This record gives sequence, C-alpha cells and structure tokens, in this order.
Amino acid sequence: MIRVGVLGAAGRMGREIVRAVDGADDLELVAAVDPGHAGDTVGAVAVTADTDALDVGDVAVDFTRPDAVLANARACLRSGVHVVIGTTGIEPGGLEELRALAEAGDANAIVAPNFALGAALLQRFAADAARHFAAAEVVELHHDGKRDAPSGTAIAIARAIAAAREGASPSILGEDAFPGARGGDVDGVRVHSLRLPGALAHHEAIFGGPGQTLTIRHDTTDRACYLPGVLLAIRAVAERPGLTVGLDRLLG
Repeated sequence: MIRVGVLGAAGRMGREIVRAVDGADDLELVAAVDPGHAGDTVGAVAVTADTDALDVGDVAVDFTRPDAVLANARACLRSGVHVVIGTTGIEPGGLEELRALAEAGDANAIVAPNFALGAALLQRFAADAARHFAAAEVVELHHDGKRDAPSGTAIAIARAIAAAREGASPSILGEDAFPGARGGDVDGVRVHSLRLPGALAHHEAIFGGPGQTLTIRHDTTDRACYLPGVLLAIRAVAERPGLTVGLDRLLG
C-alpha cells in the first residue's frame, strides 16, 4: 500500500486527486494539505495547513502554485518523501535544485507539465514530425484563471521540437507591427498563448512545408483526463531515481 499526501488538496485538481487516490485499491490517502482551506473536508479527510502531515506518507502530490511548489518539494525530499509535481511554472534553475536534492537523498521526484496521456503523446509525435518539417509553431489555449503563460506543456512541446532538429527555421518575416504579435520564442520555436473563459486546456503543434501543413492537437475537456497519469506517477516514483521530467518518460 502506497501512502499518499496531496498538496493543494482543496483546489480543483487537488479534489480530483483525493477522489482518485481514495478509489485506488493500492493507495491510501494519509494527508490533505491546503493552507487556505484548513479545517475544510475533502472527501472524508480533514484539510490541514501543516505540511509536516506529509511526513507519514510515501509520496506527496503537489498541485499548488509556482510560488509555493519549490518550498513544498524541498520539505518533502529532505524528509524522505517522494514527490509528484503537476504545478507548472518551475524555472530550469528550480528543476536543477530538485535534481540535486533527489540525487543527494533517499526520495525521488517526478515533474510533469501535463499529466494527460494524450498531451505526452503529442509531445512525442511533435518531436517525430520536427525531423521532417523545417517550420513549426505551438499554440496553447487555457482558461482565463491560469497563472502562467505560456503553459509548461507548450514550453515542453517547443523544446522537444527544437531538440529534434539542428535549429528552428526563421519564423518572423519582417518586423512585428505590434510587439508580441508573433508570440514568444522558446528555443527558436514560436509559442502563442490564449486565455479565454470557457476553455480548459488545449495544445497544438503546427508544422509547415512546401504545399502542406500538419497539425497535431490535444484537447482537454475534463480534468479527469489527468488522473491516470497522476496515478501512474505515484506508483512509479519510488522506482525512478533522482528527478524525472515529463510523463512521456513513464510511457516506455
């Protein structure tokens, strides 16, 4: 039985994860942590503000905020608790810190910008397509409450495209009439972010070549799509030494 604690347990994803862990025969929910909702109940568990409650668990799952995730992960790793992180917005320096902590201690970390299996496959397919198309751009659309832009998933897709070829083709023709109109530059790949009410999470990689375009798109219509990937990571993290970045690394 794997003992699981959830950080951000009262949030939209946190509540979904609590229900999924409760419903799994091989997992046991031992802590629900959310400083802004201490005393509330999520499922059958009382929410606490005390991160020390995670110390009795084997794995902590973090779906909180970019300004809180690193402190949470440090505390868990130093206490010997594995971490599975779905919070986006961690800078490369933060990832290197987590890698060093995981390699120096007895606990491992899995960080994924997106736990939907379809999004992980999009990243893999985009890397394959990048070897055959000289030009590519990434578009992501999220709800208007998402804090970071571009999304961590869009950044991961762009970096996978860039890594799969020697260099991105020039994507700007002339000068922008309005700064930012051509999106952001991630390793030479243009990334465009949209924030609209009514949306949830959508990503597409668009490739262009002479006489043709190829679009690879993933649409999230319900947060339930993230749960199989989160459960996969919870079950795998103890066997993944150090830091693992990306759900695709767990797909074989």
